[in-house]
Parts: sequence; structure tokens; C-alpha cells
Amino acid sequence: MTTATTPLRGRICLVAGATRGAGRAIAVQLGAAGATVYATGRTTREKLSEVGRATETIEETAELVTAAGGEGIAVPTDHLEPDQVRALVERIDREQGRLDVLVNDVWGGEHLVTFGKKTWENDLAGGLRMLELGVKTHAITSHLAVPLLIRNPGGLVVEVTDGTAAYNSTHFRENLYYDLTKNAPIRMAFGLAKELEEFGGTAVVVTPGWLRSEQMLAAFGVTEENWRDATERIPDFGVSESPVYVGRAVAALAADPDRHRWTGRSLSSAQLAGEYGFTDADGSRPDAWGFIVASETGKPDVADYR
Repeated sequence: MTTATTPLRGRICLVAGATRGAGRAIAVQLGAAGATVYATGRTTREKLSEVGRATETIEETAELVTAAGGEGIAVPTDHLEPDQVRALVERIDREQGRLDVLVNDVWGGEHLVTFGKKTWENDLAGGLRMLELGVKTHAITSHLAVPLLIRNPGGLVVEVTDGTAAYNSTHFRENLYYDLTKNAPIRMAFGLAKELEEFGGTAVVVTPGWLRSEQMLAAFGVTEENWRDATERIPDFGVSESPVYVGRAVAALAADPDRHRWTGRSLSSAQLAGEYGFTDADGSRPDAWGFIVASETGKPDVADYR
């Protein structure tokens, strides 16, 4: 392996929320670039989180990171518990003495999202839980991990959300709690970019498009191998992307010595693919957000956005 193929060799990364979906793919792609990746989450081979999926665990994520060429280290962590996050950061400091990349991808609230109801008709406990899972976890993790990140200049914080700043600023995401949850990381990245400036750090927010996560594929009754079968019922699903796409986006960003030019900005996997030249796992470059916006004023061809 050369530095050209493993540009992140020697870099220490923390992917908070790496059990499945975008977080797992980001961890694996950072590993493929040579990084040491601490993968955290609540679902282990011994214990399930409230998501209730035993098919993906953080141990498996760490193994995939190592198999990809990096070093994966699984650390069971509930990011709503400051003591657990503090212990995680202290462990990284003790074992590595530095942190170069922090990815805040904690979520796990899909089972709480309901559409078609007004705020006062939605379950209050479920709505507040969404805010805990998608906002409070990110705040706790940043508070406790960023001091280690800024010990050396050049640190990178990546907030992961659903929707670009441009799209979310003009579109209601149909459920107020979900809307708040997915807009908060955009402001977090903006604020952290201001705070990290004097330390030579960079903060951005990245969104995948229509993500073919494990849960999404299960909901559609397909697998990654035959996902196109679902387009017979839902043609627009043809513009979806695998988690590999956003994983490669974050890895490319982390490996860019000039990444500070992006600080404070909202970025999509498709936008970064155009900048860095990577593709999705199937060799395509889907642009889900471009397709969604174009659909508001016309009937775009899915093929034009792959």
C-alpha cells in the first residue's frame, strides 16, 4: 500500500454512530484509506438498541474497517450518556494521543418518524426522543471530543444529516421534530466552523441523498443486490444511492489537504463526488437532491441524475 492509496494512514478517526447505514459506510471507507477508526454505537453482539436490529453490530463494523485496510476498534457507547462518551475520548487519548477526524452520525430514530400528522397530533415522547437521539447526542459528543481534536491543527468535524442547507431552508420535512433534528447539525457545523477557526480546524455537514440503508432496503423488501426491483413500484427510487457513496465522500474530504475551503458549508455526497471524482459502488454518480429539486417543476428522467 502507498500513501496514494492509503492517504489516511496514521490518522485517528471517531465515527459516532457507526452501527449501520451511513455511519458504517463512512467508517469502512475511512479504513479503506488507511485510517484507524473507533466505531461506536449501541447495538453489539450481546445487546440490542431500541432500533431492534440484530443484523448489524459495531463489532461487525470494526471488522469491516480492518478488512478494508484500516484498523477498526469497536467501542460500545451510548452518546446520550456523557460519562460513556468521556470514557471513550479518554481511551482514544490513552491509546492514540490524538484525534484527527470526528464524524457525528448518531441517529437511530427512524422508527419514531411519522408523517401526515400535525405537531400536536404526533406522539410527544417520540418527538422529544428524536431530538435526543439526533441533536443532544451530537452536542455531547462534540463537547467532549473536540478538545482532543484541536490538540493538533487540521482536525475535521463532519456532521451528518438529511438534506442540504439550501433544501432544508425552504422545505418543511413533514414532521416538526424530524425537521428540527435534521436542521440542527447544519447549524452545529456552521457554529463549530467558527469556533475551530483559530485552531486550524474544519467543520462541515454532509448529507447523503436517498440512502439505501439496511433499514430502507428492508422496508422496500429488497437487498442491495436486487434493489432496482423496487423501482417497478417506485420509479424515483432509481436515483437512490448506496451508503458507500457518502462513505467515499467523507473519506475524500478527510484526505484533502485543502479541505478547509469547505469549512462551515453544507455538502452532499453528489457534490463531493463531482469535486473529488469518486463514484458510488456501481460506478454511477447519483444526484438525489438535484433530482428532487428538478421534480418540483417538471418530470426529470432518473437516468439524467445517475
